[in-house]
Amino acid sequence: MQAIVYHDNKDIRLEEVPEPVPGPGEVKLRITGTSICATDIEEWQFGPLWVQHGSPNALTGKQTPLVIGHEMAGRVAELGEGVENMSVGDRVAINTVLTCGTCFWCMRGQQAVCPNMAVAGFMADGGLAEFMVWPADHLVPMPDSISDVEAPLLEPATVAVHGVRRSGVKPGDTVAVIGCGTVGLLTLQAFKAAGVRVIAIDVRELSLELATQLGADEVVNSRDEQAAASRILELTKGIGPDIVIETAGAKETPRMAIEWTRRGGTVLLIGIYSTKPEIDFNSIVGTEKTVIGSVATSPGDLEAAVELVAGGKINVKPLISEVVPLSRAIEDGFNRMLDPNKKVFRIVIQPGL
Repeated sequence: MQAIVYHDNKDIRLEEVPEPVPGPGEVKLRITGTSICATDIEEWQFGPLWVQHGSPNALTGKQTPLVIGHEMAGRVAELGEGVENMSVGDRVAINTVLTCGTCFWCMRGQQAVCPNMAVAGFMADGGLAEFMVWPADHLVPMPDSISDVEAPLLEPATVAVHGVRRSGVKPGDTVAVIGCGTVGLLTLQAFKAAGVRVIAIDVRELSLELATQLGADEVVNSRDEQAAASRILELTKGIGPDIVIETAGAKETPRMAIEWTRRGGTVLLIGIYSTKPEIDFNSIVGTEKTVIGSVATSPGDLEAAVELVAGGKINVKPLISEVVPLSRAIEDGFNRMLDPNKKVFRIVIQPGL
């Protein structure tokens, strides 16, 4: 079968690899779509950061070279021994995070920080391929109301749902989202589904226009940082947002998130950083702000994301910029996403095209 294989920094290749065989408790999936994430681009250009490299993963035994792609969905093609709760042909969303279940963190319900974690596309073969295998108990049935093209965006929607749960948001809160890329716009919608007021912040008018379309109560262009700070205070009666979420992953945006959060408020960091931001910690201590990191997912997040997308509370359709075949994934997918002037959100790769 064809697959996009990560070998090392700036070295990904379209290759012929053997079709995977499901083991006991596993399912072989025919991939119906995989979307390319900014994290995939960062791994390609600056990694390996998250990609398992140099030693095998404790859970999967995998390391580079491995098949990348962590936002995918598929149809059941073959059942491994002992799998009885699904049938060939079932459409499924994929919980891409495997955890050990026995460590200090897993036993306390903090699976997202399991030190033995394995994530498809980073520590196990992922979805930029014709087939993959995955544990059956990490697959969630997907209704027909979610199309094959939309389905890969359930993974970043799950990241958004996890962030909302981590934030401790309460009715009546005002939330600001810095960075209206795909994850930011999904996070915006997840917070709107929680019933709160949301301010969307970005430097691109295209992103702010889409944020308005997807339900933002207010939008602020942050190209002029001082003007943006003044506008945010104006929109919050001089107090500041209760929660500011940073999804951009840029060098300065974590600092902006901390500065713009109200005294006693919460900063939620979802972005993945390829640089090391500088922070004045007195701006946290002196104002008793809470800073929370949020990564990956926990049990139940994917099921919630499927329900929100299927119910129209989260709309992923406007975030799909193009659909291209697996054979052109590098040329028309990765290279296009690398363009700093790109006007795309997610490019979906479909092996069947």
